[in-house]
Amino acid sequence: MNRYIIAGNWKMNMKKVEIRDFFDKVSGVSNIENSSFITKIVCPVFPMIPYAMEMSENTSIIIGSQNVSEHEKGAFTGEVSASILNSIEVTYCIIGHSERRQYFKETDAAVKQKWLQLRAEKINPIICVGETLSERESGKTFNVIKKQIEGIFKGVDIEAGEDLMIAYEPVWAIGTGKTATPEIAQEVHAYIRKLLTNIYGECSKNIPLLYGGSVKSSNVKDLLSQADINGALVGGASLDPNEYASLVKYAGELIVND
Repeated sequence: MNRYIIAGNWKMNMKKVEIRDFFDKVSGVSNIENSSFITKIVCPVFPMIPYAMEMSENTSIIIGSQNVSEHEKGAFTGEVSASILNSIEVTYCIIGHSERRQYFKETDAAVKQKWLQLRAEKINPIICVGETLSERESGKTFNVIKKQIEGIFKGVDIEAGEDLMIAYEPVWAIGTGKTATPEIAQEVHAYIRKLLTNIYGECSKNIPLLYGGSVKSSNVKDLLSQADINGALVGGASLDPNEYASLVKYAGELIVND
């Protein structure tokens, strides 16, 4: 596992010209100090994945997917299977994002099935969990996180060499400009680590935990300095090549001081 992970979720943004511009401007990201110790990922929309791969050839940025079908194949119009992603050499995929849960009513059971589909194709999942504003305000954060983690992971063993990540994304902090304080984020990350330890034992310490909720260059160092935060799942800030490069730069500076 690299020291930090900076993963960008481009959501329904970034046309070809914007993608070309992005990679033109981040072409030097591999030269940032300690960049080789940072896993760098961006996830475009499905049609742009091959083009983004082409444009990223001179960088150390890995191209991932924003979603995958819970089905292996068949008559599921508009869906994309794990085997199709594998066929174009996708190696990372976001699943369970709050927007998928909110707008498309995805359940923890569906997220588990997506994980199993990705696992069959050796694609590394970035599995998202998190609570809404009303759930946080009513004191249900830990109950929601426990239900999600257990709903996805209980009854499924982690295979040797399996590479997966969990992203805690407080829904109330996504796209709102609000960010959980580093202390709030750490508290929930530590709880997730405890839940994983209860399920998987000591090997759970090797599962990277990412924070996702209005991460930007101005707060990333404070977040990544927390004991159980191993990286960031970044939304809007990842669309800006200068901002994305700054996130990698600041993560690299933390490695210097480790």
